Amino acid sequence: MHKQAQGLKRGLSARHIRFMALGSAIGTGLFYGSAAAIQMAGPAVLLAYMIGGAAVFMVMRALGEMAVRDPVSGSFGHYASTYLGPMSGFILGWTYAFEMIIVCLADITAFGIYMGFWFPDVARWIWVLGIVLLIGGLNLCSVKVFGEMEFWLSLLKVAAIVAMILAGFGIMLFGIGSAGSVDAAATGISNLWSFGGFMPNGVGGLIASFAVVMFAFGGIEIIGITAGEAKDPQRVIPKAINAVPLRILLFYVLTLFVLMAIYPWTQIGTQGSPFVQIFDSLGISSAATILNIVVISAAVSAINSDIFGAGRMMFGLAQQGQAPKGFAQISRH
Repeated sequence: MHKQAQGLKRGLSARHIRFMALGSAIGTGLFYGSAAAIQMAGPAVLLAYMIGGAAVFMVMRALGEMAVRDPVSGSFGHYASTYLGPMSGFILGWTYAFEMIIVCLADITAFGIYMGFWFPDVARWIWVLGIVLLIGGLNLCSVKVFGEMEFWLSLLKVAAIVAMILAGFGIMLFGIGSAGSVDAAATGISNLWSFGGFMPNGVGGLIASFAVVMFAFGGIEIIGITAGEAKDPQRVIPKAINAVPLRILLFYVLTLFVLMAIYPWTQIGTQGSPFVQIFDSLGISSAATILNIVVISAAVSAINSDIFGAGRMMFGLAQQGQAPKGFAQISRH
């Protein structure tokens, strides 16, 4: 255990780890992808998120127990090698590293697209190259710099979600919003069963939505990878494991509940992101701009976590002799 973690500084505090996991799992899957899940399952998507959240929570509890016992950066790749054999660790570790690289490329591309909202005449490759250099440089610094960046980016996303939930309740309970954008008489929890029932597309629709739902929870495994650089992992990791999955589940379920109580589920996503619909209902003309700021922060946060996860996984693989030794070299930072 100590040999693998040798040289890595334990600079991540409890708040860093909690918000890193929140930030990794709360992203475009909620801001944009949730509309697709709603169209598949209808209001029953709430049930899909609860089932998916429970499954994720059980997996994270198991990973947390292993991370507390053996807090290393290789995380589940290292555990697979230890308990299932070197081949399992090799396959799992490299599969995860490649997955992070592919997802990172997708997030970088998305960042370029989002910046085009404000600067349509600027070549997209400029934004792509800029964010690669920025995030790459930050990941060459101390892990505490990485943790601080993730904390503030994640805080912005959480604040946007809380604002949306409060705005939704304001529309429902007090009729707050621009005239004509939301029919006050049509709001309420009855919307959850008034348009074809709670499960309008049947069990098949519910099952189909799991593809989107489980993708949305992706990223929370970063908690296990932070164990090798967490301060006092025996205390910090269990707290993060117990708190973060439940908070993420609360954010997803409560957000979609409010959204479907305001609008018929058949209308959600027809005007772009569900978040834009909420802010438009409040008469905020700059709703699209606000959402663009949030999704850019989500993309940058995801890129940051992707590079961190892939780098630490390959570091662990190199420590076990399953990757080129160059991946095990570390700087004075």
